[in-house]
Amino acid sequence: MEFDSFIANEIPLTLCKVLEDGTCVLPTLSNLHRSVIGEGSHRRLSSSIIFKFQPELKIKLVAHSCEVIMTERLPSGVFADPFELQHLVQRGVFSDAAVFGDTNLELPSFRSNRSVVEIHMSIGSKMLSRHHDKLDINLEVPLHARYSPLGLGFSRVEFGQPDLFMCCRLEGNGFKRNCAYLPTNNISDYKASPLAWEIPCGIREHAESCLLLLTASLLCPLCLSW
Repeated sequence: MEFDSFIANEIPLTLCKVLEDGTCVLPTLSNLHRSVIGEGSHRRLSSSIIFKFQPELKIKLVAHSCEVIMTERLPSGVFADPFELQHLVQRGVFSDAAVFGDTNLELPSFRSNRSVVEIHMSIGSKMLSRHHDKLDINLEVPLHARYSPLGLGFSRVEFGQPDLFMCCRLEGNGFKRNCAYLPTNNISDYKASPLAWEIPCGIREHAESCLLLLTASLLCPLCLSW
């Protein structure tokens, strides 16, 4: 509810009305390729995105300050570290970033709730003018696996499609932010198998051995002191 309220109040979907006086001519999402890259429990959720523009729209957008906003609804088995995201903002990788929902980084997967990550990426006039009718961007969100329940095999977490918005601050509108929602359900791989991350589960026998070793390490100093 917190995130849905934020979307309703903070992302005004008025871009097409401002640009075309009611005639909605917007960029379209022509391709979205997703993958989980890296190894171990620290990986990156990569989204390679291609937008297409009608020439008259791109001419207008080049003159204004625009950004792409992507929201990811993360499954409970993974989390994004807010401090790591803010470090990327400070480095200029993202223009802004926020995490909504469960931000307790220490909880195991079976005790955690889902969270939402919102990423802002600035698309300046140089990036927009690079191609005549399209815009290519790549967003990589660092993720961490939560502790999985003890058992055999792997815990599978699946990622849904993100929500994408394009927002611009337009001089003729008092520099207010105006946004457009860009649906992902019209791209070619929308109905493909969901993107998944197989996270190894802890082995119960190993947990028992670790507990015995920990107990022994605590008792040894006591025995030596007698």
